[in-house]
Amino acid sequence: MPNTEPMTQRVELATVMDRLAVDSLITEYAVAVDDGDWAAYRALFAPGGRADYRSAGGIEGDARQVADWLAESLRLFAMRQHLIVNRRLCFGILEQDTGDTAHVQADYINPMRLDGAASAAPDFVCGGRYAFGLTRTYDGWRIGEVVVREKWRRLPEPATTR
Repeated sequence: MPNTEPMTQRVELATVMDRLAVDSLITEYAVAVDDGDWAAYRALFAPGGRADYRSAGGIEGDARQVADWLAESLRLFAMRQHLIVNRRLCFGILEQDTGDTAHVQADYINPMRLDGAASAAPDFVCGGRYAFGLTRTYDGWRIGEVVVREKWRRLPEPATTR
């Protein structure tokens, strides 16, 4: 019976490294949106990568189109902070090789503050779930598709008169 332990350790190390790289990609996604770094946002996508924000009142399209829409839509908010949690990761198979694709399902909460708001506290908060389809490329892990499934939102309180 052959000794497979060294190979198993190498495979486990590669899996850990891939998990860290995928986690970093998802974090970079949130940071790019929060910072309004649309060049960085576009660079996170594989060629032909797409995003679908329709459940949040947005659009579906390629990374360039969606980045342009986000830039315009999020201009209203002086502060954005995506918190992406409960990341579930599953590696897949592409062309007979294990680990060339990945699927990440992650919950999010996104507090934002309107520009010119009277308070520093967020006045718009939404939450939901992301579904990321990822592909390993020569440049590392990239987003092939992301679908936003907004589950809830809290809008600003209406102004009261006294």
